[in-house]
Amino acid sequence: MTFALFIGAGNIIFPPIVAQQAGEHVWLAALGFMITAVGLPVLTIIALSRTQGSIAILSSPLGKVASLILTVVCYLSVGPLFAIPRTATVSYEIGFSSYFSDQKSYILIYSIIYFAVVTTVSLYPNKLLDTVGNVLAPLKIIALAILGIAAFMIPSTFVPPAINKYATSPISEGFVSGYLTMDTLGALVFGIVIIHAIHSRGVTDNKLIVKYALIASLISGIGLTLVYLSLFKLGLGSHEVAPNASNGAVILHAYVQHAFGDSGSLFLSVMIFIACIVTAIGLTCACAEYFSELTGVSYKVLVFVFVLFSLFISNLGLTKLIAVSEPVLTAIYPPAIVVILLSFASKYYNRPSAIIAPVTAVSFLFGIIEGIKVTRFSDVLPTFIDALPLSQQNLAWLIPSLVVFIICIILDRSLFSKNTP
Repeated sequence: MTFALFIGAGNIIFPPIVAQQAGEHVWLAALGFMITAVGLPVLTIIALSRTQGSIAILSSPLGKVASLILTVVCYLSVGPLFAIPRTATVSYEIGFSSYFSDQKSYILIYSIIYFAVVTTVSLYPNKLLDTVGNVLAPLKIIALAILGIAAFMIPSTFVPPAINKYATSPISEGFVSGYLTMDTLGALVFGIVIIHAIHSRGVTDNKLIVKYALIASLISGIGLTLVYLSLFKLGLGSHEVAPNASNGAVILHAYVQHAFGDSGSLFLSVMIFIACIVTAIGLTCACAEYFSELTGVSYKVLVFVFVLFSLFISNLGLTKLIAVSEPVLTAIYPPAIVVILLSFASKYYNRPSAIIAPVTAVSFLFGIIEGIKVTRFSDVLPTFIDALPLSQQNLAWLIPSLVVFIICIILDRSLFSKNTP
């Protein structure tokens, strides 16, 4: 179930375009990609298993107000504002637009049917293992296995040289590409769903919860790795069927048509539909569970609220959705990474808030700068921003955060003790 929750349309269409552009350096780019697209999400699930799946507890060293803001923004961003509507829009445009058209009436009819299925499953979260884990996840795995085997069976006859930044720094470029998949934010939200799924099987002991969450996250990580490797291989062999493709969707369409003939388009449509709807179900359940605990409003009422809101947003179109979501997600990703990574060593800090809060604040400040850089307002930023270390890789937040972390560790050791009030 955990594996199925992570694999959405974006995870399927992104690696092929990275592989095609990385060319001869594809496996170096894949290494960097795996660190952020597999390693960080797995670490996030493990971190959340120690806090009963709660982002609020994980981020508590930030203080009540900052913790609440971070938690709410994460849930809304990868929930009804951006990610849930995007699953419907992407699945239509990749899997079904070729059968119909881009007329708003067709998109509306499709999204109504799509979200009706999401609602039906999401209303019964305790049955999530039975629906997602036992039915939808196996279908998704079978479809991905067919695609992955085809990718390795069809030989790559031509591997061109790498282009863009993949020619000079493939590992760091792959690292950033995986970071931009936003799977870590998804993991923050899915944590509560996975912990509740473990509870639904009668497990209440904290040590066992951590144990089973660890096993689930490792299985998910292995599955993600296999999927990404096959998709990188697919993209590497796509130069003849989709030369100079503009995105991964174009590569997938061309490759599946090449591998499976006319039935390939139908196969791709079904695979993308299942991939997207499982992710949408997981996000809807997670958001409804969190806001039900936060506000006291009924879980089922919130499911309907979020689904209706997502239905409305999904009909605005994918281009508008991405244009609005990208800067927001880019800004909140660095502080989310910092909170997750620093939480693992919190028991070694004399005063956790004196370390985690300042480092998170610095990462958020630079995250806002990164968010502005991907908007049309990028000209308002001073020119020295581009000269910052790793700025060209969208990682300008990394070194300042590391410097502040070292300073805070020194101050924590010299000014505080475990018994300091």
